[in-house]
Amino acid sequence: MQTGSITKYRPFSKIHLPDRQWPDKEITHAPIWTSVDLRDGNQALAIPMTVDEKLEFFDLLVAIGFKEIEVGFPSASDTEFRFIRSLVEQNRIPDDVTVQVLVQAREHLIRRTFESLQGVKHAIVHLYNSTSPLQRRVTFNKTKAEIKEIAIEGAKLVKSLVPTIPDTHIRMEYSPESFSDTEVEYALEVCEAVMDVWEPTEENKIILNLPATVEVATPNIHADQIEWFCRNMKERNKAIISLHTHNDRGTGIAATELGLMAGADRVEGTLFGNGERTGNLDIVTVALNLYSQGVDPKLDFSKLDHIRSVYERVTRMSVPERQPYAGDLVFTAFSGSHQDAIKKGMDLRDREADPEGLWQVPYLLIDPTDIGRDYEAIIRINSQSGKGGVAYILSRDYGLELPKPMHPEVGEVVNNMADQSSRELKSLEVHEIFRKEYVNLSTPLEIHAIEREDFSKTGEVRVEADVVYQGMEKKIDGTGNGPISAFVDALEQQGWKDFNLIDYRQHSIGGGSKTKAAAYIQIKHRNGKHYFGCGIDANIELAGLRALVSAFNRARKEAS
Repeated sequence: MQTGSITKYRPFSKIHLPDRQWPDKEITHAPIWTSVDLRDGNQALAIPMTVDEKLEFFDLLVAIGFKEIEVGFPSASDTEFRFIRSLVEQNRIPDDVTVQVLVQAREHLIRRTFESLQGVKHAIVHLYNSTSPLQRRVTFNKTKAEIKEIAIEGAKLVKSLVPTIPDTHIRMEYSPESFSDTEVEYALEVCEAVMDVWEPTEENKIILNLPATVEVATPNIHADQIEWFCRNMKERNKAIISLHTHNDRGTGIAATELGLMAGADRVEGTLFGNGERTGNLDIVTVALNLYSQGVDPKLDFSKLDHIRSVYERVTRMSVPERQPYAGDLVFTAFSGSHQDAIKKGMDLRDREADPEGLWQVPYLLIDPTDIGRDYEAIIRINSQSGKGGVAYILSRDYGLELPKPMHPEVGEVVNNMADQSSRELKSLEVHEIFRKEYVNLSTPLEIHAIEREDFSKTGEVRVEADVVYQGMEKKIDGTGNGPISAFVDALEQQGWKDFNLIDYRQHSIGGGSKTKAAAYIQIKHRNGKHYFGCGIDANIELAGLRALVSAFNRARKEAS
């Protein structure tokens, strides 16, 4: 790489648009969506899809709700041609879906394309030729006039062939390929020359697709190009302005969104951004971005995991773990502060439904269930996780509602284990650590049997317990205002009490005949430290006593 003064590259020229209006606009409705998965996405595969795989993918796109689907480049290969014929012969194209076919502005390719469309009810013929200075000089060695003439002659041939398939309603799309790197004045000149040939009307508009074939500038420059084009063309009311961004700079999604703000009507792209080089626009992300802003995208991604599964199987591509919305980890928090905020947001939703139904959970842009995901993976545990994350896992998966003062200590214990193992801990592992460290602990003190006697006159309770302490069996007894205080009294009579009882809480786990009780006790040892214990038992009183013994044992274990 060069350093200092970079002479190998230069910044892209700005568009002169001092009164640009797009920065103050907002996207209020969905654009016309056109999938090019079966063309760009297929061309970009190391192993192209078979006809059967393309048929399955086409059916998926229809189910999602696409009304315009570019089905390929029928003049490019026999497979592409046979695929289109299969769609027709198997009657796979719904009446409300228009198929689109791509073709270079070359006579034999255009004729072959029209052959593929026999029997199609609605079709878009997508004609293109390259117009950028670099392509004119390096690839074609032609002048501006000669390049424009290629587009004109291609449009004339398309128009002349329309009567050869009278039962097909043909719409025309024209792309000045590499529009992003073409002088906007010249791109407009070529597009208007094609319009003059096609003679569109307000009822039968031409589609002018303005592709960022190579992303050469920042998204704001792309928006300026689109707004300049829309404002300067002579018959804007007779054209649908379409976007087709690539992702060379990693900002294809932003360029599309700003392009829509700048006046575009239509978007071409692929599921999950598959396409040549760094890929096409990811329609899933743009559509769900609209959804997150309260705009109906008119595409159904409510079963996104299924869509991803089909995509990965037929394309042999993988959706990255951090891919917006669709990645395995996008609804997952490992960070302690994130986990705590998410848990609080989810708990608040459970307690208080927003009267307007607004989704308001920190760090989660949309509700995962809207796209078929669930809450299982929202919080996962590693050494960076916090107290809220561990408490959330134990609550969600095992019904254990830990008292809030207990969260930091349990979180630290679990995180230390994750740190030692240098990996993420599964939910079952988190639960096992909690049980091992806090639940029904039996060393050095264990309850074998316990009896209770109530004194109605005084309201006191007497307990008599058979216990094992430091390996020796012993019978102890004590009195108090309840079984726990009575057991504490029994410990004190033996000289074992070296703590004060601070807090006691309980709740049920499960329902019906399998209901158990979970109890939590906090004690303060004479060394000034606090210790927690948990007891779980079908008997609520025994659960409380087990919690006390667990806290006692944890204190003794540390003291020893």
